Amino acid sequence: MTAVDTKAGRARSTGRAQPPHESPERRRLRRRREWRNLLSGLAYLSPVLVIFAVFLFYPAIKAGWLSFFNTNVRGLPTVFAGLGNYIATLTSDGFRQSLVATVSFAVMVVPTTMAIALCLAVLANEKLRGMAFFRTVYALPLAISAAAAAVVWRLIFHPSQGILNAFLGIFGISPVGWVTDPNVALISVSLTTIWMHLGFTFIVLLGGMQSLPTELYESASLDGAGRWRQLRNITVPLLSPVLFFVSIVLVIDSFQSFGQIDILTQGGPAGATNLIVYEIYQNAFVHRQVGYASAQTVILFLIVVVLSAVQFRFGERKVHYQ
Repeated sequence: MTAVDTKAGRARSTGRAQPPHESPERRRLRRRREWRNLLSGLAYLSPVLVIFAVFLFYPAIKAGWLSFFNTNVRGLPTVFAGLGNYIATLTSDGFRQSLVATVSFAVMVVPTTMAIALCLAVLANEKLRGMAFFRTVYALPLAISAAAAAVVWRLIFHPSQGILNAFLGIFGISPVGWVTDPNVALISVSLTTIWMHLGFTFIVLLGGMQSLPTELYESASLDGAGRWRQLRNITVPLLSPVLFFVSIVLVIDSFQSFGQIDILTQGGPAGATNLIVYEIYQNAFVHRQVGYASAQTVILFLIVVVLSAVQFRFGERKVHYQ
């Protein structure tokens, strides 16, 4: 094998065409052009990078640094505490209660949201007259902010004037304390969150379903497969990458829910809806224990990372990539 063949083979293996006889001057010009392209790309990305640095990277680094200190009422570090804030968090009954509430909340929200959104996407994927109207209605929760949605659901859950208790009164059922009963409050918040997440989940699943090949459904129909078998054997397996993505997003968002908690229950009653994020908010901005709240933030970040890693480790095995 000659030297030219060796260079050509090396160029094919790296995926980059190498000029066989590139002069030093052309090499300098090529490198200068590559650097110019890199700097141009960074210049276009600089606004986003600045926003991320100011509102994401710097607060994350600052929270990790403050977690090793005791702080004053102004949030400034006073005494180095080492792992004291982490030990206090892991041994705190309040944090354990908020962790249990958060896990229960995620278990109620994630699978229910995915199941309802999948059913709506299957219905909206039908080629019927007027279906565009229903697609718009199903996607509407995406356009409503968490605060506005929580205010509306607060009126719905009102113990004396809410529409839910009024509906139950028709059948002679006594009013339910939707946001005042510790046994029901977390379910009420979960219903609100499910409705809030339906718009995004529905749009993603519908977009995935519309990209599936129609030939498979036509062949299944010719073989006598009904709608249920087509859904189970064609739609769900081919839609598994989208379902996997949606499940990860919903789990992360469930562990970060705050707005509806603050408006509906403020962590009550009796701490039943005191999720981890609201526990962090209380410690940081109400009790002024910024170092302690920063340690809880780091622990929450690690929990989310571990859950995402577990989902990738075990959930991706069942994902069917076309």
